[in-house]
Amino acid sequence: MTNIYDLAHTSLTALNIETKIKSVFEMKRLWDTQKTIGAPVSNIPDIAGHPENPELVPPSQVPRRRLGSIEGRAALLHAVAHIEFNAINLATDMFLRFGNGPIFETEAERSDFINDWVQVAHDETRHFMLLRDYLVDLGYEYGSFPAHNGLWEAAQKTSHDIAARLAIAPLVLEARGLDVTPPMIKKFKNIGDKRSVEILSLIYEEEVSHVACGKKWFDYVSTRRRREPKAYFHEQVKEHFSGTLKQPFNEIARLKAGLEQDYYLPLSK
Repeated sequence: MTNIYDLAHTSLTALNIETKIKSVFEMKRLWDTQKTIGAPVSNIPDIAGHPENPELVPPSQVPRRRLGSIEGRAALLHAVAHIEFNAINLATDMFLRFGNGPIFETEAERSDFINDWVQVAHDETRHFMLLRDYLVDLGYEYGSFPAHNGLWEAAQKTSHDIAARLAIAPLVLEARGLDVTPPMIKKFKNIGDKRSVEILSLIYEEEVSHVACGKKWFDYVSTRRRREPKAYFHEQVKEHFSGTLKQPFNEIARLKAGLEQDYYLPLSK
């Protein structure tokens, strides 16, 4: 294959984890060396490919994750690994579904959009691999615990519009990761799990740039549609996200990613 759209489609639909990973790495290599977009794919799936395990269950049926045992630590890391697995699919779906859309004014802007989300897909793949490998060190594997499919369900609900997808995926769901990861890192520090601290710290740093990427392109779409970004963001969240945004917020990390308080605080009340 010489087309990054084809490789993204292969990754998105793959049932086999190794195929998904290999396709993302080849996509990144091809993009970095050639910067050739190629012909878009027309049959973008509504359901992303995933292996038989983990079993997908409602959120209420996902096991509680207490860090007092190896199993509890593994269960928590498994939950994060599942988020990163879904994030691979979200990133490839982002440019596969929207990269050929009419929103882009120039081919240079389209290329910039694809460049950003190829990088995000590559980052998420590395994150998943780090967590998967450490789970093996702990005596478990990806698929050892049930997981829920909320992240991909959010992708399905926003598949109709790039503004909705950008608002909900990076600017609500990934931004929530900026809030909850530092306390998680602290808990692993307290029990002396240095490897978990290293992995989660790396993920945390790179997720800031992913939220910033979402903000960059949400602002772009807002400008192209002649909408004020903050008001348009509030509109998208109220329409496509159930409930309110949860406090407390990591205001420092959110600001670093370009999200000022008046973006998210009004949506938490």
